[in-house]
Amino acid sequence: MRILVISSNRIGDAVITCGVLDHLIRTYPACRITIACGPVAEGVFARMPNRERTILVEKRPFDLHWLKLWSQVVLTAWDLVVDFRGSAMAYLVPARRRAVRRRMPGRMFEQHAALLNISPAPLPVVWTDATDRARAAALVPGGRPVLGLGPTANWPPKAWPAERFARLVAALQAGPLHGAAVVVFAGPGARERAMAEPLLAALPEAIDLCGRLSVPEAAACLQRCTLFVGNDSGLMHLAAAAGTPTIGLCGVTIDRAEEMPPAGRFAAWALAEGPSMQDLSVEAAYDVCVRLLAQATAAREHTEVIPA
Repeated sequence: MRILVISSNRIGDAVITCGVLDHLIRTYPACRITIACGPVAEGVFARMPNRERTILVEKRPFDLHWLKLWSQVVLTAWDLVVDFRGSAMAYLVPARRRAVRRRMPGRMFEQHAALLNISPAPLPVVWTDATDRARAAALVPGGRPVLGLGPTANWPPKAWPAERFARLVAALQAGPLHGAAVVVFAGPGARERAMAEPLLAALPEAIDLCGRLSVPEAAACLQRCTLFVGNDSGLMHLAAAAGTPTIGLCGVTIDRAEEMPPAGRFAAWALAEGPSMQDLSVEAAYDVCVRLLAQATAAREHTEVIPA
């Protein structure tokens, strides 16, 4: 079975599609999947099982990137085309079945599942391999709680002030994450580094992983965290998909909070009281962290096997 998936240019949007892709792989274990995505999102799919090919779609003037993509896929007879971008591409290539994104009610990962009549909607997942997990084990300590932080965002107004991150860390280390190691995550490039620097300066003992990781390595590191707290960003979505208890900090994007929450077994927003990150207090974020950690702990204790 040959499947063409047209995915996103952004990491977070790409991550949200991965629950549906995991479902397809499990349903059709012999399928071969071609992913078309932007260069930034390529790493999301780097370890995906059944991936036959990744086609990088780099934006060009006059939408010529779509023409180039069409030329690369039109000669294949696809069994299924899944277009999470909602473009016309799915209708311009030979396919036995097509699923094209359209606006629907519900959270985004639920909307994606509804395109293929998948119910219940599967949560997003991450894919890593042994080398990613070995690197994560070398970078992120074991044996004590680990607090992951994501202080950057693709738009500066989405970023919570560094001094509030630092105060939240102090409160959590004095409370439910006593003695926790702190790990700061950010993407590559000077812009991400500049956004992370104020928090790194405020937390000199933190482990600095900014710009040092591939997407699969970041996912493996996030899986070793007890809690992740971060701005509305691709890292936030990656942490939730990794299964880490995840708190997303949301203010300026509050109008999309219902549609684009961090999607994971234990994931929640800390919502500002107004449309600015300045409207999100440390106390409010701390309360959400405590509640989520309690839920995760209770669930873990409930599923533990008690020896006879």
